[in-house]
Amino acid sequence: MPLLTDESTQANVSQHKPNLASKAAHPASAQTGTPSVTKKTIEIAVKGKWFRVPALEVQGKDIIVQGKSIRTASIEAEEWLETEVEDPELCLRTLKEESSPEFRADVFTFAQKLPVTQQKYDYPVEWESIAAIPLTSFKDWWEKLPQESRKNTRRAQKRGVVVEVKELNAALIQDIMVLNNDSPIRQGKTFTHYGKTLEQVTKDQQAFLDRCDYICAYADGELIGLTKLVYRGDVASILTFLSKASQSDKRPANALMAKVVERCEQKGISHLIFGMYNYGNKRHTPLREFKIRNGFTEILAPRYYVPLTFKGALSVKLKFHRGPLGLLPHSVISVLVNARARWNAFKLSRCSSMPERPNSDRQTGRSNPPAGSNL
Repeated sequence: MPLLTDESTQANVSQHKPNLASKAAHPASAQTGTPSVTKKTIEIAVKGKWFRVPALEVQGKDIIVQGKSIRTASIEAEEWLETEVEDPELCLRTLKEESSPEFRADVFTFAQKLPVTQQKYDYPVEWESIAAIPLTSFKDWWEKLPQESRKNTRRAQKRGVVVEVKELNAALIQDIMVLNNDSPIRQGKTFTHYGKTLEQVTKDQQAFLDRCDYICAYADGELIGLTKLVYRGDVASILTFLSKASQSDKRPANALMAKVVERCEQKGISHLIFGMYNYGNKRHTPLREFKIRNGFTEILAPRYYVPLTFKGALSVKLKFHRGPLGLLPHSVISVLVNARARWNAFKLSRCSSMPERPNSDRQTGRSNPPAGSNL
């Protein structure tokens, strides 16, 4: 579930699996012929809503199958796990032998985990465009930033922004709920966490609590920015990155990013990941520009698409698995995205019950990233 808004985290920006923090699962008694494979039911979040779905646990990882015409099997919450798939052949064999309708798949997809970028397996592969910072030290990162980004970080300090690492508790959950409700529209899309109850926000925040940090930006005691940073061994991934659009003049996003990098240095992290660099053919977005201005570069890593059926083989050959963002040209995607943003702005302007109307200048200004997220 990912909240500043990375196209992979939270309500928007994504060609990724939509918001995905998974919760505790309940194993079923039935098992496959392989002792390390278990059938069970888990909860997953899709576009801010929770659903119970069947899963196959294979060597500690949950495989779920999604899709209608083309059924794709994938590792649930894969981009937040500490390790990658250890035995893809076991996963493939399990899926091929599975007779239950809910586990029948046409394609199995899995990825390699940074920092390894060299292809390991002889399966059909595509190269994911990951936004990452190879970290050596905070000083090295800081000195490579453009002058504007450094100025905005200093400006945040001068304007009273204080950034702290907090533990999740009732008070922070209440603050997160208020932060979610800053605007119903983020990056031109409906923000799926807007208007959620305290109970719903509490449930959303339960994922990966044993290996995450909440990095919070405050101004006069008010939470104006939040990052949920998930540790995955020697790699850290930004799951939530949300700043308050109404406080963008204080540059909370820049202050948060500086603290995130500092925290990663303290933890000995080799790579900081913030979703994708390019989402298919969707390029030149305000979010990508924000990442570039804060030191993120593109790292290409292997993602495998292994056909399990004839239909799956045809889909992989014709690249249907890429979806609209991977098939349509950037110019068409831009037209559609802009049309959606205008439509959402129009709907918001017609709704007198909304507390505020979106301000495109605040959302896309060069000092702040587009608000929203929960990468």
